[in-house]
Amino acid sequence: MGSHRLSRRGLLASLGVIAATPLLDACGSPKENNPGTTSQTDLSKVLPAFAPATAVKPDIASVTGAAGGVTDPTFLSYPANPPKTVTGPVGSGGTYVTMTPLWGAIPPSSGNAYYDAVNKELGSTVKIQPADGNTYGDLLAPLFASDKLPDWIDIPSWNIGKLSFGEAVRTKFADLTPYLSGDNVKQYPNLAAIPTNAWASGVWNGKLYGLPIYSSGAVIAGAYFYRKDLFDKAGVSADIKSVADLEAVGKALTNAAAGQWAFDDLFGDDGGYINQLYGFPSGNYPWTERDGKLVHRYETDGIVEALNWHAKMVKAGYLHPDAVANNSQNAKQRFWSGKVAVCTDGTGAWNGDDTKSGAAANPSYNRQAFKIFSATGGQPTVEIGNGAGMYSYLNKKLSDKQIKELLSIANYLAAPYGSAEWLTVNFGVSGKHYTMTDGNPLLTELGSKEIATSYQFLASPLSPTTVKSGNAQVTKDYAAWQADMVKYLKKPMFYGMNVSEPAQFGSLTQPMKDTITDVKLGRKPISAWTEAVANWRRQGGDDLRKFYEDIRTKFGTGQ
Repeated sequence: MGSHRLSRRGLLASLGVIAATPLLDACGSPKENNPGTTSQTDLSKVLPAFAPATAVKPDIASVTGAAGGVTDPTFLSYPANPPKTVTGPVGSGGTYVTMTPLWGAIPPSSGNAYYDAVNKELGSTVKIQPADGNTYGDLLAPLFASDKLPDWIDIPSWNIGKLSFGEAVRTKFADLTPYLSGDNVKQYPNLAAIPTNAWASGVWNGKLYGLPIYSSGAVIAGAYFYRKDLFDKAGVSADIKSVADLEAVGKALTNAAAGQWAFDDLFGDDGGYINQLYGFPSGNYPWTERDGKLVHRYETDGIVEALNWHAKMVKAGYLHPDAVANNSQNAKQRFWSGKVAVCTDGTGAWNGDDTKSGAAANPSYNRQAFKIFSATGGQPTVEIGNGAGMYSYLNKKLSDKQIKELLSIANYLAAPYGSAEWLTVNFGVSGKHYTMTDGNPLLTELGSKEIATSYQFLASPLSPTTVKSGNAQVTKDYAAWQADMVKYLKKPMFYGMNVSEPAQFGSLTQPMKDTITDVKLGRKPISAWTEAVANWRRQGGDDLRKFYEDIRTKFGTGQ
């Protein structure tokens, strides 16, 4: 889809934060020594009300699904006459220091016409200070310890675990609840247009602190993709409703002698894809209930069935040899070249650039995604992930007047795709930093030098789906698939509750991942999994269960 959507998705997916895992922090009971957790009742009291943007009409409107899910608005070209969504003055002349991560070259800070242009529109001076995203987390702890935090800072969720954030947020950052909870957010219409689910992980200790960055209302782990051109050529149906149907595809499209296999890895790291089919929880929110008792994903029948089925596909010879060797380095190339006909990947893999890469290997290349289905052919479900992987925070030392000024600025920065403000924030000045080419903005040489993701890490709108590399059909296909997918969303247990797991449980996961790899690829029998689960329970799994039982008793399940 669009350059901003994909760069953001690619970034977050590569860093594993589309659905952030529970945080690792100090041990203790939830109330006293495990700060941060918020009950569903308290969460509902502080979340901003959702009011979709109306100033800009997308070519394909958002669709509301289950569990509060909302599809991304879809644009096939930038509006010819972008409307303004903010009227009157934005800032009131204040000067504020910020800190954001940046993956890429840091643009010049002085003499930067892009910064000058945006700040002129804001009516305030927002000093952009990007830091290397790869080492960003190393900079945060000293800032917290020395109490030298800037006025406005972006903190990725994957950097929070080492900051004792549930406690620190109370003393370091401004409580935004009085300004944004419920209908209060409607003073800032562009912030109100961010889906409710995206705000949840910005709530700590029953109060709203974080502004969601690059949000989406329908985040899931990924999809099962297939080569439609290969299916059509072989006369194989892509109407997959069960793993039995998928197994038939394996038989029909595997021809080892011709160097073609039906499947790449279909399981995912730690079961991150196949859990959609077999209904067991994801690794990000791993708990479910059975007969009133908390059951970990490792203890479910679903994961056993999934392991057995995947190992069966390996034994049948339907997986590419490199996938069987657990080599994912060239997985995309295998799919592009037609060596495999079905693979799993994040939804951000489906875009115009992918089509260009695939067409270079085969002009008839056509990536599509199976509609959500279940292993048995019954009603499918798919877990909704966290609506954002980053949040920005305002310094607690700011006055009420300054907080309101910065929220007004955030409202401008969160102007939706298709607006005049979005163009300014993302592309600077027309004719200087960008030109409109084939209906979409394109950076000039100066724009490429002066503009990098910066203001967007302070506040940003619901992420749009837009045309990438001129391929509008891919954009339409994705929008249609997402509109169907959101019907099956469900909230996992402890969703959006910011639970901080005791640090001693951090070592439990890797041995289980290793065993999953061995069993799913047929290197070890299913009995190895049974033994691994028993060891997991003895080495801390049962204690982890007690910890979450305490969370459930005091705070509920987030559902």
